[in-house]
Amino acid sequence: MTDQKIAARMDLVETSASAMMSQRAREMKAEGLDVIALSSGQPDFPTPAHVLEAANAAAKRGETKYTSIGGSNEMKDAAIAKFKRENDLDYSLNEIIIGNGAKQVIFNAFMASTEVCDEVILPAPYYIAYLDMIKFTRGTAVIVQCGADADFKITPEQLQQSITPKTRWLLLNSPSNPTGAVYEESDLRGLANVLLKHPHVGIIADDIYEHITFDGLKFATIAAVEPALKSRTVTVNGVSKAYAMTGWRVGYAGASASMIAQMHKLQSLITSGASSIGQAAAIAALNGPQDFMTERAESFQERRDLVISMINQSTGLSCPTPKGAFYIYPSCAGVIGKETPSGAIIKTDEDFVAYLLEAENVATVHGGAYGVSPYFRISYASDIKELTEACERIQRACAALK
Repeated sequence: MTDQKIAARMDLVETSASAMMSQRAREMKAEGLDVIALSSGQPDFPTPAHVLEAANAAAKRGETKYTSIGGSNEMKDAAIAKFKRENDLDYSLNEIIIGNGAKQVIFNAFMASTEVCDEVILPAPYYIAYLDMIKFTRGTAVIVQCGADADFKITPEQLQQSITPKTRWLLLNSPSNPTGAVYEESDLRGLANVLLKHPHVGIIADDIYEHITFDGLKFATIAAVEPALKSRTVTVNGVSKAYAMTGWRVGYAGASASMIAQMHKLQSLITSGASSIGQAAAIAALNGPQDFMTERAESFQERRDLVISMINQSTGLSCPTPKGAFYIYPSCAGVIGKETPSGAIIKTDEDFVAYLLEAENVATVHGGAYGVSPYFRISYASDIKELTEACERIQRACAALK
């Protein structure tokens, strides 16, 4: 048999670098190696007990059939209540969609609205999947380099310079994967003032890390900061990160009824809707106790402080202190050009993370995958003991370079 023909559009996308590194770490562990994986973007906390109980009860009640394509009314009501309670955003049932994770919701939005030559302003560093989504829809990513001196955030001046008549979207992710940067209310006000001058530009706000902020920082989302932008904003969220429910695959968004209708149409072709049991669990998460998230955020902050301190003590590495999510994005500029004990030269951040994996069995992700080098991403969603050991290994690997 000959190989099946593959569509040319598949060449537009690549497998996620973080997924590949996590897979390689799993393979090495299966081989008996003592690997510490700091490459995966998921909390190490368990799903809350009351959420598990709600899912179990729903299954026992026989709630195992299809729900409405765009989500059950109960799930939509929970999302509406959450948006009102936490973000002061008002939505109706026809302005909400429930999908198989926030990633699918964002993909729905792009597929339903982006055409050839449409431009999407993408601040870099960016979440890996964003770029491939834009490519897959035949849009053009206008990548804006956001350096450490600007806390890895796009400025109003950069935004203004990037907008053209072809601009369709600005994509904002706050708190950010991979940097942990947070757009505060003042930052969003500056961006909103620019966007108000350009009514053809929509905003996709990926707020999935909303509840993981540090140092008393208050979360803000752009549609709430500037209500005049609400009708052209797709505000995306989900239960994966805040509630440690990555595997339940439930995300949601609020947007204009016309936008939601097109996303709904697309979803009917792809998945016919999110899992009924996953939605039952998500309803319990959104409507249930919320106080445990403060404790978890404090735990992440403790881990952040540990990892930042130890990374900044590593020869050749430096890292600012992020204000959210559970990632740090250190510069490895100080090790570029150095020689490993085996005689190899570290030429890129990809070489450096390969060296960390080979020499010390620590899996991280190179910054080039997120659009900005020479950096690398560390996920500190692991326990303190494992993080300490991982950072000691990184320090040892850096000290061994000549």
